[in-house]
Amino acid sequence: MKKCIACGMPMEKPEDHAQEDVSKNYCLHCAAPDGRMQTYKEKRENLLTFVIRTQGIDADAAVGVVETMMKDLPAWRRVKR
Repeated sequence: MKKCIACGMPMEKPEDHAQEDVSKNYCLHCAAPDGRMQTYKEKRENLLTFVIRTQGIDADAAVGVVETMMKDLPAWRRVKR
């Protein structure tokens, strides 16, 4: 099973992939409306919102969680922070 290079989500079926295109290595949640993969900044902001909403932690704690998670994902390993 493929995992999204930008968030780590398992992509089991075509609907999980960006634009349902199984050749893309990122998921529907990491795709911009035009189908390209979101930038680091875009993905970071979206993940911060998601973590705050789903984990019930404050924004400062969420930054640490998100940055720790993102540094280990293939899409962001070489991004300067």
